[in-house]
Amino acid sequence: MLRYHRLLSPAAGMLLALAALAAPGRGTAATAAYEIFVSNEKSGDITVISGADFKAVATIPAGKRPRGLHASPDGRLVYVALSGTPIEPPPQLDAQGNPIFRRHQDKDDDDEAANADKSADGIGVIDVATRKLTGKINAGSDPEEFALSQDGTRLYVSNEDVATASVINIRSGKVEHIIPVGQEPEGAATAPDGKRFYITCEAGGDIYAIDTGTFRVAGHFKVPPRPRSVAFLPGSNLAIIPSESTGQLNLIDTGELKVLRVIELPAGSRPMSVKVSPDGKRIYASAGRAGTIAVLDAQTFALVTTIKVGTRPWGITLSPDGRYLFSANGPSNDVSVVDLSLDKEIARVAAGRQPWGVTIVARAN
Repeated sequence: MLRYHRLLSPAAGMLLALAALAAPGRGTAATAAYEIFVSNEKSGDITVISGADFKAVATIPAGKRPRGLHASPDGRLVYVALSGTPIEPPPQLDAQGNPIFRRHQDKDDDDEAANADKSADGIGVIDVATRKLTGKINAGSDPEEFALSQDGTRLYVSNEDVATASVINIRSGKVEHIIPVGQEPEGAATAPDGKRFYITCEAGGDIYAIDTGTFRVAGHFKVPPRPRSVAFLPGSNLAIIPSESTGQLNLIDTGELKVLRVIELPAGSRPMSVKVSPDGKRIYASAGRAGTIAVLDAQTFALVTTIKVGTRPWGITLSPDGRYLFSANGPSNDVSVVDLSLDKEIARVAAGRQPWGVTIVARAN
């Protein structure tokens, strides 16, 4: 077990992470500068992996169906979305690869509602220093993903089974706003300037941009079905939104709120999570059932390569210096460690059952 001291500020912690990664002797406990937190949807816990030697160092009981998770800006807390709604299998696909969603209010919907444990719903709060779940914030029904406000005081939550987005005041624990959106909201992301957050709705491909001052919908547009997440290209008004069902990435003008270009990924790709390298030069997309990470040039949007990882990579994240990528591989119950200087998987770390999301927490030595 690694030993840690008091957390630094986010900026100091990030600088320490970069210095430690560049220093000789990487792989020893003394150089650990960050940890990887992984949510395991079926086992109801969080796996903690050391960034020094890529070994699991802790398992934290979290609650039912932990999925989306993110660290607070100061790195002291990790928030995780919990849900008592039963897990459903992926929808069947039609001949064009689009999901076939059942109609609402049918018998299956009634059965699902009856079996749901709404007392389990919420955003769990994990203390990073003690590695314990210390509380749960009410976040509306069936939270799946969420984003933090730029100042870390609010959560923007997608409530999948009621077609809404919730705005949560973290200090008070109160739901301040409920905003109707499209069917089956999935992803949530805050724009780099903090002025808007985005909610992606998987059933109809609806994307909502919501103003963080008024909490009203600033705009709405569509992409192909099952958009899962949003990633922003630094220093621009561009964003990338994946369409899982069609195996595409959508290049978005966030000023005009429109699709500029649709980027085709290799056959069999089912993209979910997208990340942009810290230097803004590369785009990484988890390709789901293809079992790969697609790597694209962030200027030309051409495919550079694909990297083989575990079974159905889902959530992905990057180390603070952008050297490593980590993917949560659901069916294989593990996390792939990819060395991006080699574009190659270098390790697999056993996690809990069905790892879903992954985030980085910068730590002090």
